[in-house]
Amino acid sequence: MDRRLFLKSLTGTACSLAAHPMMTTVTLAASDGSAPLGDHRLVVVILRGAMDGLDLVRPTGDPLFARYRPTLSTTQGPDLTGYFSLNPTLEGLMPLWQAGQLGFVQATSTPYRDQRSHFDGQDILEAGTGLDLPDGTVRDGWLNRMLQAVPGLRAQTAFAIGTSSAPLLQGPAPVSNWQPDLRLDLSAQSRLLLDHIYHDDTLFREAATEALSLTENIDLSRTNGRTSPPTGGPLADTDRLTDFAADRLGQDTRIAAFSLSGWDTHRNQQGGITPPLRRLERVVLRLADRLGPQIWDKTLLLAMTEFGRTVAENGSKGTDHGTGGAMLMAGGALRGGRIMGQWPGLDEAALYQRRDLMPTSDVRAWAAHAMRGMYGFDRALLESNIFPGLTMGDDPGLLA
Repeated sequence: MDRRLFLKSLTGTACSLAAHPMMTTVTLAASDGSAPLGDHRLVVVILRGAMDGLDLVRPTGDPLFARYRPTLSTTQGPDLTGYFSLNPTLEGLMPLWQAGQLGFVQATSTPYRDQRSHFDGQDILEAGTGLDLPDGTVRDGWLNRMLQAVPGLRAQTAFAIGTSSAPLLQGPAPVSNWQPDLRLDLSAQSRLLLDHIYHDDTLFREAATEALSLTENIDLSRTNGRTSPPTGGPLADTDRLTDFAADRLGQDTRIAAFSLSGWDTHRNQQGGITPPLRRLERVVLRLADRLGPQIWDKTLLLAMTEFGRTVAENGSKGTDHGTGGAMLMAGGALRGGRIMGQWPGLDEAALYQRRDLMPTSDVRAWAAHAMRGMYGFDRALLESNIFPGLTMGDDPGLLA
């Protein structure tokens, strides 16, 4: 049975698995010396679960925002522009904003519309092919197509959990794989999900139980018999992931891609969005620290998600799957300190289907302009090979 069709049949369970995948990979691309990558570094972070861009960068200057979100608009974060303010959890990023090394894009999205499925949204985001769905003709990822189109590039994928590379790198271009020393640490929610999935299948239930037992034994052996890891759980794993990428970027790697999960905030968003925001902040600050000024000044980080969330909060003090969202950008190579993109406003008539933030730009265009500015890729190559069907539009001047 096709894994995704099976998981989709589980509705709520499938939503949770897409938002909290049990696999983390780090994809790396380097040059053999003949490819024109120069010294710039590009870091792509996929935020799995549909991050709420209106909570990341809040349009607090519009009184409609508080009306749509009477619960989620109560905490005050640092002012950015007099109209937009930053989520208070990310206050530690303000020095980067003030230095022009942090920026945001509001009201952006892939061309995906209406279905609001995590699986399809993530496939389209990572395939970079517009409206091609998973059963369409284009199945490889946009980073893999870049490897195919630019001679002299090679790639590797490191696995924390799982046995297949991220969709960003799927395709015919050769990829090398290995497993770094990262711990499998399933949350209580993930264990309940496994139990639910395999409950009625004796064979798989026993196999899953045995696998969980093995991971518990491994965790205990690495923590000297203690029941919890001594280094901070998810934040420590985020540090390991970031350090691993930073170490490679400090050598011959020029492009790194990985994902952060946990952005599906249907309930209690004020509390639920805080942990992934802390991890995202930690990735940015730790990369800057680990790379050092010399490499950080040549680095651009793009954090993107499959779609945004509804403008109005729901009855569970959360938000549901939407359309227009936000991107976070950081790095010394960025001309930041600004909110980019065309802001459509929050008037009901300006919303998509009168419920979602209206998308006014294509996520792929921002990635394409970044790659063109950093690596000199030809516009025709980007619009036809790497992001088929994309019209990049005017250069937004991303680079410092």
